[in-house]
Amino acid sequence: MTGYGDTYYARTLADASQRPPLAGTVEADVAIVGGGLAGLTAALELARAGRSVVVLEAERVGWGASGRNGGFVGPGYATSHANITRMVGSKQAKALHQLSIEGVRIVEGNLTELGMAENKRVYGKMSVLRYHDPDGLARQSEMLKKTFDYPVEVMQTDAVRAVLNSPKYFQALYDPASFHFHPLNYARSLAKAIEGLGGRIFEGSRVTGCDFDGAEKVVRAERGDVRARDVVLAGGGYTDNLVPRLRRSILPISTYVLLTESAPERIAQAVRTPMAISDNRRAGDYYRIVDEGARLLWGGRITTRTTEPRRLADMMQNTMVSTYPQLAGVRVETAWSGLMAYARHLMPLIGKLQPGVWHVFGFGGRGMNTTAIGGRVIAEGILGTSDRYRLYEPFSLAWNGGPFGVAAAQLTYWTYQALDLAKERRAARAA
Repeated sequence: MTGYGDTYYARTLADASQRPPLAGTVEADVAIVGGGLAGLTAALELARAGRSVVVLEAERVGWGASGRNGGFVGPGYATSHANITRMVGSKQAKALHQLSIEGVRIVEGNLTELGMAENKRVYGKMSVLRYHDPDGLARQSEMLKKTFDYPVEVMQTDAVRAVLNSPKYFQALYDPASFHFHPLNYARSLAKAIEGLGGRIFEGSRVTGCDFDGAEKVVRAERGDVRARDVVLAGGGYTDNLVPRLRRSILPISTYVLLTESAPERIAQAVRTPMAISDNRRAGDYYRIVDEGARLLWGGRITTRTTEPRRLADMMQNTMVSTYPQLAGVRVETAWSGLMAYARHLMPLIGKLQPGVWHVFGFGGRGMNTTAIGGRVIAEGILGTSDRYRLYEPFSLAWNGGPFGVAAAQLTYWTYQALDLAKERRAARAA
């Protein structure tokens, strides 16, 4: 047993070795609570700078959303650049988007520098429209090139349908710099690199208490404690009430993923590209072929329910077949869910809670790049080499609304889902 649940990533782990739980008292420069990608990136950046670090993970390294997501790495945030501009102005919005691009490069750099040969990168991502709007995509492409020197191409409908054999699709933005990979192997490679620099990582070490009032902070687990000058709180959708203010600032949102059986000929009738694919709906589908084209890994849907729905595989298979009827009958081999952490403003929650206590979480919707840059800017803040983490200060730890916030989030999703469906129906009538 790997301790990760039955996911594609757990089935294809390069290394399944376990780490012991914390026992006794340990001292470090920095204690990091959470062994997901944000906490691990911060730990690696700090260890590279010569700081002693201890990471405490309640389950396994990369156990949460960090190790069970779609595996897409590309720039941007869960909300649009236009929304961010409305919130903070064009200058700061531009700086934030540049950070998101840097986040992609951090992941690329780690894959290269750490020699992660077992983690193949597949470049190219298509963001597909489910209605006709080539002019809108052209404007977006022009903006990215002009503002960020980030080239993407508009693919016309014929070109899209040549590789994605579905009448549901129209134009797409092709991003050659984005890629997909194995996020759980990546998380575990980061952990190994941290340990190679003298850092310590303890699994099965849920933090049960903390004392942040003194110059020396204390973080307690069941069988031991860590004493450190700085503490980084790097939870996610599974964040508990250790620090109530943090828990009240996020909404845990579920998303779902399936893995098909090996059916390369059937899959090739539908998906004829190795690139990552996503559509433009608020909670649209995202998918990619894996195992050299033999299987399809398909994700999508969101809900505020935190328990896994019954008949999850059937639910996800119906979603897949609604786009590709030719995949009817392709068996689902396994399906899983994961909790993402969203703030009400849909931006990451990165900053300083009080002197010596930092937080870096809330990466739902676009986590691979934002966990990387979040971990780096928090490390820079601790090291005193930059205050770039302050660019995220406008996105505060606002109350999530409690049960009303959960209901509002679900209602918002259903509303956008209805609007997206209306656009699709208009597009189908016009076709």
